[in-house]
This record gives sequence, structure tokens and C-alpha cells, in this order.
Amino acid sequence: MGKKLVTVKVNGRTVEKAVEPRQLLVHFLREECNLTGAHIGCETSHCGACTVDVDGRSVKSCTHLAVQCEGSEVLTVEGLAQGGVLHAVQEGFYKEHGLQCGFCTPGMLMRAYRFLQENPSPTEEEVRAGMSGNLCRCTGYQNIVKAVMYAAAKLQATAKEAA
Repeated sequence: MGKKLVTVKVNGRTVEKAVEPRQLLVHFLREECNLTGAHIGCETSHCGACTVDVDGRSVKSCTHLAVQCEGSEVLTVEGLAQGGVLHAVQEGFYKEHGLQCGFCTPGMLMRAYRFLQENPSPTEEEVRAGMSGNLCRCTGYQNIVKAVMYAAAKLQATAKEAA
């Protein structure tokens, strides 16, 4: 089977590439778009290190085909900060020490971003449930939960200021 032309908007930029039909989204992002934030961890969708946002939902890019994204909008960790300003989830992970080795962090950030779109005012228990598909071997999760709660509070405050 030959290559297929795929047109995807990645971090607001239209990307058109010919890809093998079996090419995984994580490889498309890393090799075709030079966006290496999504990490290849377990390659079975269990760890979440490869999590990105596709058309407004969290997707484990290690088990999602690039051709499935034809016409889609993909947001990666590289697209979170705007104009040199960290997104609230990035700031939360920084301020609350939500990372150690950093391997899981891009996927955690992307899941936290989408989770807070789905639930802008979560409880700690809801954060734990909402982030449960992303694994970390280093932190023990407490600071990750604090980071997401920090981001939720910051996003709520920003929304109130804008209103």
C-alpha cells in the first residue's frame, strides 16, 4: 500500500505530508513535524507519555494512526505556551514541582489541559480520576494533583478577570 497525503493542523499550523497508512501519530509528530514533546513510552496506551489533544479530546498518540487525523486539529505540548507565556498547567507544574525526571510531563500537561477544559473546577479526587490514565514513576502524584489544582484556580481567576 502506498503513502497517503495527510493534512493536519498542528499547533495552529497546517501540515501536509505523505505518510505510510500504518504510521502512528506519535511518529508523525516526532519525525515529520519535528515536535518531540510527545514521548514514546509503553507503546500500548497505558502510560500516557504520548498524550496529545486531537479535536478537543485527549489521545494516546502511540496507538492512533496519523491518517486518522486527516482534517483534524492537533495540539501538542509545544503549542501550549502562547507568545512566550506559559499556559496555566505548565506554570502549575513548575510552581508546584509536579515533575521529577520529566519523561511523563508532556503527556501529563496535555491531559491536564484537556481535563480542565472538561472540568474547570475539579476537586482533588476528580483530578486524580481525570489524570489516572497517565502514569508517573517518580513523583507519587501529590504534586501533580497540586499542579492541576493550581492551574484550575489560575484559569478560573483569569476567566473572572475577562468577564
